[in-house]
Amino acid sequence: MTDGPGHRPTLSIVVLSWNTKGLLRACLNSLKPLRDELDLEVIVVDNASDDGSADMVAARFPWITLVRNERNDGYAIGNNLGASRATGRYLLLLNSDTAVGPGVLTFLVDFLEQHPQHGACAPRLVCEDGTIQRSCKTFPDLWTAVFYDTWFDKKFPGNKTIPKYMMAGFDHTTSRDVDQPPGAAFLIRKDLWDELGGFDPELWLFFNDVDLCKRLHEAGWKVAYIAEVAILHHEGKSTSQRPDFGELWHRNRLSYYRKHFGWRGNLVAKSMTLLRGLQEWRRLVREQAPAQAKKEMWAAVRKVVAA
Repeated sequence: MTDGPGHRPTLSIVVLSWNTKGLLRACLNSLKPLRDELDLEVIVVDNASDDGSADMVAARFPWITLVRNERNDGYAIGNNLGASRATGRYLLLLNSDTAVGPGVLTFLVDFLEQHPQHGACAPRLVCEDGTIQRSCKTFPDLWTAVFYDTWFDKKFPGNKTIPKYMMAGFDHTTSRDVDQPPGAAFLIRKDLWDELGGFDPELWLFFNDVDLCKRLHEAGWKVAYIAEVAILHHEGKSTSQRPDFGELWHRNRLSYYRKHFGWRGNLVAKSMTLLRGLQEWRRLVREQAPAQAKKEMWAAVRKVVAA
């Protein structure tokens, strides 16, 4: 690599970290040999982990730029912070629960180099046993909010909304343009990221990648899913640690629908949150859950619909 005043690396990789020390170490170890393959820089943003992740990065990976965030600002803001330090022509947002093999990032960068109409791309994601994670989706519409994870999907099992949203007919073994590819490893042109303003900080943990892809498409750019190369992904290892997972998901979904569908989106998303709360209350009653559990559940629902 050639360093010096005004030098701009080909690729900047931003890895957001929150209490995934072992997986983060494995991820960064997988990136280390890639420095001989690509002119790259790696930026780790630690969102106030309490498992020693930041100290581990500082001690074991001195070639990495470490940003110690004093609090957990969530996925969108944390990645925005890392991207603000990035100087590469391309920006890869990479989850800490991934591992990257040789040739993968070069392939993705070459794809964007050779396809100027594409603003971003993402690789195939696989589990440890090689199983493909079928993560591509179409953009959610109002019907998606009605049917996804609600009583309506069970009541009308033949509905076409959920299969369409989940791209049920796509086996993820071939490359194609998509609405939203997997967000665990997302490559975008850095100048385009800056132009779009990065992630919407209101979408704290969920729907930020959906919103970014939607804005990409609205600006006339294509987004590609690349099946020829794969990245190992230990799915959900960070988000699953949050006890307020459900509340955050519903709150961020409401923000997304309000942003892209106005008052109709606001009404539908809030109504479906209330319906989902009723479903959960009935489950707690059947399981004879303590009164405190029901109280906490309804408190979370009220917090979402009051937003």
